[in-house]
Amino acid sequence: MSNLPVVLKRELSSYFSTPVAYVFIVIYLLMSATFTFYLGGFYEREIADLEPFFRFHPWLYLFLVPAIGMRLWAEERKSGTVELLLTLPITASEAVLGKFLAAWLFVGLALLLTFPIWITVNVLGDPDNGVILAAYLGSWLMAGGFLAISACLSAATRNQVVAFILAVVVCFVFLLSGLPMVLDLFSSWLPQVLVDGIANLSFLIHFNSISRGVVDLRDLLYFALVIGFWLTANRIVLELKKAD
Repeated sequence: MSNLPVVLKRELSSYFSTPVAYVFIVIYLLMSATFTFYLGGFYEREIADLEPFFRFHPWLYLFLVPAIGMRLWAEERKSGTVELLLTLPITASEAVLGKFLAAWLFVGLALLLTFPIWITVNVLGDPDNGVILAAYLGSWLMAGGFLAISACLSAATRNQVVAFILAVVVCFVFLLSGLPMVLDLFSSWLPQVLVDGIANLSFLIHFNSISRGVVDLRDLLYFALVIGFWLTANRIVLELKKAD
């Protein structure tokens, strides 16, 4: 992994060499503020917390994170630079991890820039900042899960639009899998242990647990496994495409 910092630095600098990064951050901040203060009823609730802010994160990420992830490999494959990248003295694992970490740090930066909302709730009341900090951690981990899925599917195609659509569909499945209406569809014909397994695949269940301030090792392990699984799949897809 000695070349990982090189790939990471290259990818991070590429984000800020075009207006795309700044447009993404502005859209993310505007949508976060709109959902929090208008749709979430931030002032009407008269409760000093950031529940209205974090409530919409899964749905924001459903479209914004695949928009970041779709270019990770599809753009390289379309322009032919992926072949050049893989001829450099770096391993596929270094390339996959470097690209993923750069994109994850970029999403983390966008998340950090929402700090004025955190300051606002502290000015207006006396929130539990430990719960808010845990919710930020859960939000960033969930974004990592979305991003790992998007990166893997981006490696499977040259078309960024196709990569985006595939990522949204798969992430949507991961979001919905824990909802009662989905579990009811399976509970009548699947053993309970499999229904529980489907429920445990849900991003929502694990994120909601952390966002309530309960930082359970099982939730952290879940996100680590999801990210690890999809990054491994990403490396395998890259190796298969390289052999084409």
